[in-house]
Amino acid sequence: MRTDGGEARKITDARDGGVQGFAFSRDGTWLVYRSGRAQAEQLFALNVAAVEAGDSAKPVQLTRHPTGVGLWKFAPDSKRIYFAAADTVDPDARLRLENRFDVRIRNMETPLYSLWALDIDGKKTTRLTRDSTCSVGDLTISPDGKYLAYHGLSTSRYERNILEQNSYADLYLLEVASGQVERLTKNAEIGESAPSFSPDGTRIAFSAPDDFIMRHSGRVYLRDVAARGAAFRKLGAGFDGDLSIGFWSADGATIYFNEGVKATDQVLALDIAANKVRQVTSDRASTRAAQDDDTDRIFITRADPSTPSTAYTVASASDIGNRAAWVQLTDANAWTRQLALGAAEEITWKGLDGTPVGGVLVKPVGYVAGKRYPLIVSIHGGPQSADVLTFNGGYGSQVYAGAGYMVLMPNYRASTNYGNKFAIESQGDYFTKGYTDIMAGVDHLIATGMVDSAQMGVLGWSAGGHWSNWILTHTNRFKAISTGAGVYNWISMWGESDTQRGRQWYLGDKMYWDDMDHWWKQSPAAYIKNAKTPTMIHVVDGDPRVPRPESENLHMALKKLGVPTEFYVYPGGTHGIPDARNQLFKSTAEMAWMDYWVRRNGHKFAWRDVLKTVEEPRVP
Repeated sequence: MRTDGGEARKITDARDGGVQGFAFSRDGTWLVYRSGRAQAEQLFALNVAAVEAGDSAKPVQLTRHPTGVGLWKFAPDSKRIYFAAADTVDPDARLRLENRFDVRIRNMETPLYSLWALDIDGKKTTRLTRDSTCSVGDLTISPDGKYLAYHGLSTSRYERNILEQNSYADLYLLEVASGQVERLTKNAEIGESAPSFSPDGTRIAFSAPDDFIMRHSGRVYLRDVAARGAAFRKLGAGFDGDLSIGFWSADGATIYFNEGVKATDQVLALDIAANKVRQVTSDRASTRAAQDDDTDRIFITRADPSTPSTAYTVASASDIGNRAAWVQLTDANAWTRQLALGAAEEITWKGLDGTPVGGVLVKPVGYVAGKRYPLIVSIHGGPQSADVLTFNGGYGSQVYAGAGYMVLMPNYRASTNYGNKFAIESQGDYFTKGYTDIMAGVDHLIATGMVDSAQMGVLGWSAGGHWSNWILTHTNRFKAISTGAGVYNWISMWGESDTQRGRQWYLGDKMYWDDMDHWWKQSPAAYIKNAKTPTMIHVVDGDPRVPRPESENLHMALKKLGVPTEFYVYPGGTHGIPDARNQLFKSTAEMAWMDYWVRRNGHKFAWRDVLKTVEEPRVP
């Protein structure tokens, strides 16, 4: 489709498997795409000039690799494509899928993937790696094309699951000219970021937890690329936050990155020579910057409580901190300026132990000082995350504000954005400090005269669901709870989930069979007889992270105990509800639950509330 308008035009006819990703060569000559049956995917190319001229361009098949092509990337000079391919493919495994024997073998080993080079002109492929211990898991190419860096992944499903794959991977560096491979890291169970090269290609960096200790704040590790075997220099030790690598300045002297600062997102910069971090933006908003790999253009996205996410660009990194230099590119949601919105602000209170705790407070539309309002406590997931001053944050906070609720989004203990100690001090006692932080925030709002203590509800998803379940079993102060994808029993969830190592860390770093009582006492299931609050439960049928049995067990226990409960299972195989219609249903039913039990409005959820939103308007 032309960028100046017009309709899209179909340019491929890939029948087996469709188009599975595409990219333009850096010189703009070729459009390359991947297509084919599972485990037999190949690369094809279209001549861009022919496509633009409107000709019926026939694709050129670039590879005929016997085991198919996996991940792939163009070299900077566009003369080569690097790709990963399996060393072996079991033909019967392919045939059984074609014959619809689609049983999922959970303990199946995956084949080793090696790195190959394709010279485009001659269509010649060359094998670059021969490692019998790890697979090529991703790929970063130095700007000068002299080096390739990648994660080496284990073939074991238990060490390369969705959430923790880099925790059991190490970094490797390949010199293209010599073919020599250097292992850069050896950090069992600690994940490093993808490597990043300086603009001139002379230095390589990555980010990882401080001193490679799990869950500690990120640091940047840097060295000269050619200094084979040399130690990496750690940068950012004096910064109490997470250092990462967003993009480099053109001269390679500075690394820019995005980081949460309390209830905001900001752009920060690391001066490499001075080993100092400075804050580039100071915005009461969520402000983030990124650089386009092909054009080196810098883009900024910004959202605040009254403005949806908007894109800007700046001429250079030095202009990021100068709002007057931003050039606005989008205004995709101008209609929201017609909405009445609740005022949002960052607030701070003291936890039970005196620690300052922060969060976001959204006031009802038309807020009147001195009036007490019903409260929704909206608890974020993670827990390594934080709520910030953004548009309609939390779980639809502005919708509740429009309906007359006060909304508190607490950044409880274990949240990010408040320093390393705040993030890790709950290890071994997952709930206690976070729970008391949330309750202290509620008490603060009651004490200031803003909240009616007889009209309060709680909701959350994932870690927010964990805390909702803990609140359910530890206090009867709330009139309603809506919990999504929350833990019921840590012992059972450890084996059900697609991530184990992180659960173990949060529960104290001992396995449950070595400390069964400790794991059980941190489970909401241990206290379920205390539950009295009407509770709505949500989960996706095939949720890999917090699987359905956790919600099923909670629901059955509440039914047996006579606690009012409703249970909704959404189709899909993701950790969040994947489709918009069911997201709408969940939000509508959840608000009806809160209205009924918190404000006693007498109206329970009815399908008519959702169905009317999809009906065609009637013509008079």
